Amino acid sequence: MTAQERDAFLRAERVCRVASVSVRGAPHVSPLWFVWDGEALWLNSVVRSQRWRDLERDPRVSVVVDAGTEYHELRGVELSGRVGAVSEVPRTPRPDRVVAEAERLYAEKYAGTSVFEADGRHAWLRLRPSKIVSWDFRKNPRLSPRRRDHPEGR
Repeated sequence: MTAQERDAFLRAERVCRVASVSVRGAPHVSPLWFVWDGEALWLNSVVRSQRWRDLERDPRVSVVVDAGTEYHELRGVELSGRVGAVSEVPRTPRPDRVVAEAERLYAEKYAGTSVFEADGRHAWLRLRPSKIVSWDFRKNPRLSPRRRDHPEGR
């Protein structure tokens, strides 16, 4: 994906998969809502979750956002790096300019409003990725539906 395609994809998709490392060293993967501001991935996580405990202890994370059903439709983005808590833990309704844009984006994406409502159970994690990898199999002419269905198209 181009940078523009990647940004549009991350703004549109609703669920990511967050991979953290458990206390025993095993991977722990969990789905989560997120927003992308063009530079950072913002994760709104329950602070009493396994994910939160894992990331407090070891902030290394990989996050995958993907879409598509058939092989030739698959596309996605993997972001890796370290996360950090931003603002209060847990988040309260008190205004905070550091998370204001993430909260506006989140409210628009998931609630259809510009007003974010903190519930006292969640807090913000911010990932400024050190590595981003993307793919879009729809761009591969060898995987087009026409060729895929043709007996000699493989």
